[in-house]
Amino acid sequence: MIAFAGCSKQHRILVAGSRAVELMLELHRRGYARAAATANCGHPAGQYGVALVDWRRRTFKTLEVALDWLVEFLSPTGVLVVWVDPQKASANETLRLSLEGRGFVVEDGTVHECGCAVLARRREMNPIRKAA
Repeated sequence: MIAFAGCSKQHRILVAGSRAVELMLELHRRGYARAAATANCGHPAGQYGVALVDWRRRTFKTLEVALDWLVEFLSPTGVLVVWVDPQKASANETLRLSLEGRGFVVEDGTVHECGCAVLARRREMNPIRKAA
């Protein structure tokens, strides 16, 4: 189970992937009562602070379709965690570019024998311009 560094148990968490319901129930057992699976998440309205996407044993092409749908559920300050199968560096770069193309900045990542996890935040909507 991925630990959510900096994620309060008050955050609304959306879990996606083939094991979404199982992972949601595990989060509930760990005290994250506001976790929901994509099967019961409601309509997209930017209502979730965190999205955990377990995309192991699934294709990158279907991940891209899921990400296009999921980003509408995340708040402007939302965090996205994508968990995929262990992969080559070139595949990790493809994932990074895909997330950046959707307005995210990859902040962290980890590699484990059971997969790779990438944490990304939304890019600032209106960055503060520096005075010249």
